[in-house]
Amino acid sequence: MNYNKEFWDKYSDENESRYNEEFAKFVRDLAISLRCASVLEIGCGTGIDLKLFPDTIQFGGIDLNDHALDIAKEKVPNGNFKNGSITDLPFEDSSIDFVFTHGLMNYLNDDTLEKGIAEMFRVSRRWIMNCEKFDEIEKKIDENQKSRNMQNRWLNYKVKFVSNVDMHEDIEPDKPRFTLLKKL
Repeated sequence: MNYNKEFWDKYSDENESRYNEEFAKFVRDLAISLRCASVLEIGCGTGIDLKLFPDTIQFGGIDLNDHALDIAKEKVPNGNFKNGSITDLPFEDSSIDFVFTHGLMNYLNDDTLEKGIAEMFRVSRRWIMNCEKFDEIEKKIDENQKSRNMQNRWLNYKVKFVSNVDMHEDIEPDKPRFTLLKKL
């Protein structure tokens, strides 16, 4: 996996300006409605998507960037944030009710993406969500990102597709594809 620390440090410093309260509410409300006791965001950055989670849910995030994690720990003190990679998640099999990504998969190369999907499936007990920039045929967006078709990426796993639609612009203005899966 190619990791550019300088790029991600700068991204972390600018992350608060990307805070989307409507998306944070959406993720929180979805986890609550699915009766999740534990939530993990992979590629959590500064924890902006986890800001609104109540103490009644065990939640946290994994990220490779220590600078982002320091910000997350300060801004979201009731979350459990760890340094780690999507390709080697430090959790037991089927140990987390709800595992999700938001804009992470677009930055991963294909090999890392495939290993990451396998790890998400492994640690998820019930639910998996991806919110990623979408294209039927995956293609490069810019030097750092590639659009993804997450539905196709999950076809070889024992999951049920609950949703695979573009997010409404009132929740997420960039309208990424919202893919929600139930692990079978």
